[in-house]
Amino acid sequence: MENLFLVNLAFKAFALYLIQYCSGLLVERKGVKVNYTRKINHFCLFIVPIYLDKVFVFKQTFGLFILGMALVIVSLAIYIRPIRERCSVINTMFLSFDRPEDRPHTLAWLSTQIIAGFLVIIPMIMLYAHYELLDLMFIPILINGIGDGLAEPVGVRFGRHRYSVHALFTRKIYVRSLEGSACVFITGAAVIAIHYRAFTSFEFLLALIFLPILMTLAEAFSPHTWDTPFLFLVGYLALLGITRL
Repeated sequence: MENLFLVNLAFKAFALYLIQYCSGLLVERKGVKVNYTRKINHFCLFIVPIYLDKVFVFKQTFGLFILGMALVIVSLAIYIRPIRERCSVINTMFLSFDRPEDRPHTLAWLSTQIIAGFLVIIPMIMLYAHYELLDLMFIPILINGIGDGLAEPVGVRFGRHRYSVHALFTRKIYVRSLEGSACVFITGAAVIAIHYRAFTSFEFLLALIFLPILMTLAEAFSPHTWDTPFLFLVGYLALLGITRL
């Protein structure tokens, strides 16, 4: 295992934990809505690794990728109740994404969503590598990271046209907004436009027409807090279908 991989991983963990702690302080001491701090974490979860991968460059292998994902899942163990109740720092970090309406399922939804997202990405990496489409892998990730990241704060602040969704492990009904879902659509169109060189003219037209709509619907109908795996699955399958036509 390369030393730079461990250094890269350590800096990622430190940076993301620090961001969680600082955003948790905003909730704890300034009364900032968790809907906003949660999305700060969401954006940083995508931005920080991309930046640090350029600073601490190591030879990327599929094995190291799997190991990194496994460590991400294991790292969530620090948030279980017995640990966070004994450590004020961890409890503050937990506050940064613990929406009151999600309790007592916050950690269960977060961890299962991450696991499900990885279970989608892993076979898609192999499939996209087989068809030499790895340059398209970031498209659903960016749409999820930016579009879904904006959906909640935009919906909280500007959402007027609301609709209901279900959640796992509970019969409680949650709401989303058309204004928030529109963020996924707009981001989808923008990300496709940025990646136009990766498509033929026909593929680009199909992707621009269908992918934003399909991923918006995936976000709209997915269970509460569980939109990431659905966005990944729909996005990757749609791109694969478009490029195979």
